[in-house]
Amino acid sequence: MFGSKKKLNDLMAQLRPDLSRESLGVGPDFPGVAPNPLLGSDARKRNAELRTGALALGVLVDWREVSSDGSPRVVLMFDVETADGISFRGVADEDLTITELTRLAPGQTFPVRYRPAVMDHYVALARDADPAHVQQLSDEIASRKRT
Repeated sequence: MFGSKKKLNDLMAQLRPDLSRESLGVGPDFPGVAPNPLLGSDARKRNAELRTGALALGVLVDWREVSSDGSPRVVLMFDVETADGISFRGVADEDLTITELTRLAPGQTFPVRYRPAVMDHYVALARDADPAHVQQLSDEIASRKRT
């Protein structure tokens, strides 16, 4: 890869200002949205780690369509709440079906996975999450908010 990561992030922010750190609501430590997450070894490693990460709940804030070739690639922004009581803005880079894309609405709650050891704002939809475990997590978070 030519150039530094800073120059690549600046270029991405110029090409797609809607994907800048400010637009996504994340801090300066966020590595950024990869132009093509399938090509980068760091992105492939991160995605594999996220698929087995810790479960949390994310409330959908907004989304941006990155690519519409085949199934739409979408960047989803969540307000995430973990079982440990940590809250953060999470960003998921996902391929959705057209049907899933048309059903997105701000305020929806989704199970997501994150990497507690890294805490870099990246999350992934937890499509494989056990509904009973998700409900237990939801109850835990709700009871904590009531106290």
